[in-house]
Amino acid sequence: MRSRAEVVIVGAGIVGCGIAESLTRLGWRDVVVLDQGPLPRAGGSTSHAPGLMFQTNPSKTMTEFAKRSVARYRALELDGEPCCLQVGGMEVAATPERWEDLKRKHGLATSWGVESYLLSPSECVEKVPLLDGSRIHGGFYVPTDGLAKAVRACAALRRLAEGRGAEFCGETEVTGIEVRGGRVAAVETDRGRIETPLVVSCAGMWGPRLGRMVGVTVPLVPMQHQLVWTTPVEELTGESEEARHPILRHQDFSMYFRQRHERYGIGTYRHRPMPVSPDEIPRSRLSGGMPSVMPFTPEDFEPSWREARRMLPALEGARIEEGINGLFSFTPDGMPLLGEAQEVRGFWVAEAIWITHALGIAEVMAAWITGSDPEMDVSGCELSRFEAHELSPSYVLARSCQSFREVYDIIHPLQPMEEPRPLRTSPFYPRQKELGAYFLEAHGWERPQWFESNRELLKGREIPERDPWSARYWSPVVGAEHQVTRERVALYDMSPLKRVEVTGPGALEFLQRLTTNDLDKPPGRITYTLMLDHRGGIRSDITVARLGEERFQLGLNGPRDVEWMGRHLPKAGSVSVRDITGGTCCVGVWGPRAREVVQSLSEDDLSDKAFPFYHARRTYLREVPVLALRLSYVGELGYELYTTSDMGLRLWDLLWEAGKPYGIIAAGRGAFESLRLEKGYRMWGRDMTCEHDPYEAGLSFAVRPGKGDFIGREALLRRREEGPRRRLSCLVLDDPQRVVMGAEPVYHEGSAVGYVTSAAYGYSIGRGIAYAWLPPELARPATRVQIEYFGERLGAEVAEEPLFDPAMKRIRS
Repeated sequence: MRSRAEVVIVGAGIVGCGIAESLTRLGWRDVVVLDQGPLPRAGGSTSHAPGLMFQTNPSKTMTEFAKRSVARYRALELDGEPCCLQVGGMEVAATPERWEDLKRKHGLATSWGVESYLLSPSECVEKVPLLDGSRIHGGFYVPTDGLAKAVRACAALRRLAEGRGAEFCGETEVTGIEVRGGRVAAVETDRGRIETPLVVSCAGMWGPRLGRMVGVTVPLVPMQHQLVWTTPVEELTGESEEARHPILRHQDFSMYFRQRHERYGIGTYRHRPMPVSPDEIPRSRLSGGMPSVMPFTPEDFEPSWREARRMLPALEGARIEEGINGLFSFTPDGMPLLGEAQEVRGFWVAEAIWITHALGIAEVMAAWITGSDPEMDVSGCELSRFEAHELSPSYVLARSCQSFREVYDIIHPLQPMEEPRPLRTSPFYPRQKELGAYFLEAHGWERPQWFESNRELLKGREIPERDPWSARYWSPVVGAEHQVTRERVALYDMSPLKRVEVTGPGALEFLQRLTTNDLDKPPGRITYTLMLDHRGGIRSDITVARLGEERFQLGLNGPRDVEWMGRHLPKAGSVSVRDITGGTCCVGVWGPRAREVVQSLSEDDLSDKAFPFYHARRTYLREVPVLALRLSYVGELGYELYTTSDMGLRLWDLLWEAGKPYGIIAAGRGAFESLRLEKGYRMWGRDMTCEHDPYEAGLSFAVRPGKGDFIGREALLRRREEGPRRRLSCLVLDDPQRVVMGAEPVYHEGSAVGYVTSAAYGYSIGRGIAYAWLPPELARPATRVQIEYFGERLGAEVAEEPLFDPAMKRIRS
């Protein structure tokens, strides 16, 4: 074993082997891979995984990882044997609700570039003859899905990496990781010490143990998952091919099936969550078997076995020959854990990754480790995405168990977590409950979606009804709140917005380096700007209020932004970044009567001349000190009013009483969303990500290349010269009664050409709105397109922005 290495990868499962091969393909040679188990079947999840690769996922990112993985598995072979059996993948619907969801899934597949088909029951039986077609409504079929031979792939990847200089060491346990000056310095093993500046944790279910060695929380829980193999099935007698039938999912009972010669494998999530502490999993050499396999509990599998024989009657003549409770890693939000730890430089994590996505992730991780920002959006997978409470052991356990339960559930895009709640509430929460708020949740924050107290506002208003899917987590009250905001004035709780304070003599220079717009403005000015990655992609959009020569308040999109800023702090200590979210609160006061309400509480002049748009000032609203930002995200006159959390309830009460003569209401996120889309305001993470540049997203006004250097500037200038690859476009649906939800495919002349990002009903314009990424030549106003919604093509047209202009009271038709 070497005493020095450029990088040490801990874990020789499919992820570790994939990263090692990808790094060596990029030119790195001094790569060491360690595993406590024997190679190539080291004893982790890879060693017993059934290998099913279903590519389609509600997440565009996860689907892209799967597509790349399938391509990589297909390219691999070992001694003439393939590492992938591309037999196709099929999901069947045993309920009408699932059949509708498979239509939606077909749309998702189209949006993300995966070829797929909807099948009749008889067509499903043609694919899997063992299936009882009378029990299903239809199926969803992807011909490029299939089976990964994961252990064989590990051996193939190892051979390739070793041929380029990498070293693999099995039966070598990591006993410690040395950190010096906040950076990885060495790895200690039971076979010696390796000096290295980089460690990549691919330890899977042992990841939390490895993280503790350097003081980093790795929020995952190993969960038992049941898999059985049957005795030979009579209908498959003499089958020489390992698999002819497509892999099959029966998600209405949380089950999957795969053929292996004459036998069938059956996996299920239809059992109680069975978490296992990483500390209770035996080390490989001490386990006496495979440490990732727990004893089979037949009583938990019995309901699934009964259902399997109903769905595939040919299994009636078979028995369970072998069963395991195999361990897989689950996270609080069901997504992988990727990236470099903020606390310890050089400690990288690639954990909670399934076979389906492993090799796609490996390629992205290798490029990332070698210094290239990911070329695709990985924000939902980054280790830095979590708030502090989301890393607590109790939260990680509770949410990981729920992730297990929801693996095959039909999940609505607005569906909130149910437990543990409530976790984070603004000071306005008691008043919101009194007003009958219907709360959804995001990052622990209770966020009103609408208020039942506003139901009386529906009188005399025509709010279109919705189809059952879009009507979930919706009320016609949303439409009334939207319209009253346009007519009068409303209070919006903006406390969940991530806020930081940046101070110090180097603050301006620091922020100028991080952002695209020019922030060198007098105190009291607000700037909308972007943070880019080094490729010129949009990493985040933020607002910056300059409060003093050396003091700024920033509105961010989440913990990732704080981590990014911390990663680029000057070493001299001339800048401080402090998260002030929990100690402050914010209420948006928006609508044509907003100034009258706020002015009635202040002795300062709040007129347009004294307090213009995109300005900030400190004032008092009666006895409450506030920072007032003259801006609005709903496209109406108004203010964001910030104060300390202890004064928040008083601020709400003052505004409420002052607003009564003006017909003030409290309004929720449902109205907020439709108002912003009428005005054409983008939302980072939904409408644009690092995969898009500002010119494509319609945000060129936030870029000032002439101000000097900033991260991503040179790449952005090159992209501007090349021209847009696609454009974010505003679509308006033809039918005034219809609305879509987001992620639907967009068609032009019969071909899929793009996908929807944000969508809502525009209650001021009387039409459904959808923003979508389209080819530049189709992004011109009046271009006719169609949006596929649950298999139905809805007519739509590209529209000029904004759809609603409150300054001119103009509604575009």
